[in-house]
Amino acid sequence: MPSLSSIVALVAGVSSASAGAFQGFNYGASYGDGTVKVQSNFEDEFKAALNLPGTNKAFNSARLYTMIQGEEGTEPISAIPAAIKTKTSLLFGLWASAGDERFSNEVSALKNTIGQYCSQLDGLVAGISVGSEDLYRDSPTGQKNGENPGAGPDVLVGYIKQVREAVKGTCLSDVPIGHVDTWDAYVNSTNQPLIEACDWLGMDTYPYFEDTKANGVSNGKALFDAALAKAKGVAGEREVWITESGWPVSGDKSGQAIASTKGARQYWVDVACPLFGQTNTWWYTLQDAVPTTPSPSFGVLGSDLKGAPLYDLSCSKEASSTSATSSTASSSATSAAGSDAAKNGGSSSAGSGSGSGSGSGSGSGSGSTATSAAQKADGSAASATLTSVVGKATPWGSGVVSPAPFPTYVSGSGSGNGTTPSNGTVTSGGSGSGSGATSNSGSGSGSGSGSGSSSVPESIAGKVNSFSAAVVAIVLAVGIL
Repeated sequence: MPSLSSIVALVAGVSSASAGAFQGFNYGASYGDGTVKVQSNFEDEFKAALNLPGTNKAFNSARLYTMIQGEEGTEPISAIPAAIKTKTSLLFGLWASAGDERFSNEVSALKNTIGQYCSQLDGLVAGISVGSEDLYRDSPTGQKNGENPGAGPDVLVGYIKQVREAVKGTCLSDVPIGHVDTWDAYVNSTNQPLIEACDWLGMDTYPYFEDTKANGVSNGKALFDAALAKAKGVAGEREVWITESGWPVSGDKSGQAIASTKGARQYWVDVACPLFGQTNTWWYTLQDAVPTTPSPSFGVLGSDLKGAPLYDLSCSKEASSTSATSSTASSSATSAAGSDAAKNGGSSSAGSGSGSGSGSGSGSGSGSTATSAAQKADGSAASATLTSVVGKATPWGSGVVSPAPFPTYVSGSGSGNGTTPSNGTVTSGGSGSGSGATSNSGSGSGSGSGSGSSSVPESIAGKVNSFSAAVVAIVLAVGIL
């Protein structure tokens, strides 16, 4: 029979873990004009993030794209000593889209980081990301857009093995290792070996760029939830971290999506606020308007790092209420999945639906087209493209207007229905099957049906995400008593 003290300890541990999700922004190694950042630049950025009004000093983590200071050599990026000085946690990143020699330098920089800073990194490393959107760049769409060569799943699995060997027996030996890509790269079955090599998956998604769908900000959460459900559907027991998402404050219209501070605020309330404190999240982005403002621009700050945020960054009770309403609406729009392949001129296209959420309902899902020969076998994969406004993506910003790319999707549509538990203390999911057809333009339709299923509370599985799990622990313990 458990003692009262053990119950209290359990609840304390649950609530502590719940509050321990990493929360921060993405940070490129250079500014938009290619100027390489130095330690003082990173320190200023980390301090600005920590002191954003309305955020209760919650933004104390930083995601990096490279381990290297500058574009060459093996010197550790100066963001590391800056993070140590400001007590900012880090999601390390090793750039994997520039070939074996470059990646070898990334691994050497990681080893040098261990040698120089190991005694000061305790509790500051959230994880290690091997690559960022490399699968996308390796796709026909990525190559068509003139992106860096990228890397396929076999190459990335080899890189992950190199990183595991590099950290073995060091202060980073227990740090989880994963990969960052767009959700549709993960659902491509040919990339399953990479998923199996990872401890976690990082997902990048931007509803703003999904311009072939109803992508106004009011539908942003539904599109985000659909993407997350897809990624979780193939992740197995692995956690899915949100490594990039955001809504632009300025820029051109994209489909039905309008870039504005009002839209950025709504997307923040609907999507970001429910994630914070529950899921490891690195938002895009703190600031991208230096030295000039790109189009689109995603920064929560303008050109002045010490200036006021461009929109309200609080997650108030009112904001939570608004988000809950949006969540209810989105659950009916993302509750089923279906897919089918169609051949045309040697290419493969797929229409698919996807969804998850609470409550019961029916509605429309989303799907995408793919042209990779490797994807022809089952037609289940989707293809993301990067908008041309950022040019060729690198972790240093050379020739780009921001340090990270933005995905956009060529999509079909699907419909279906599913039922999932609405109890917030359990993990629930939907599954389904169906069929769809696509045209040469990438449009398509599909239908399917699905049903939800629930599992034990995540706290019991060792993946605590909310304080509600603590309530479950108390109830269970009291029942035993």
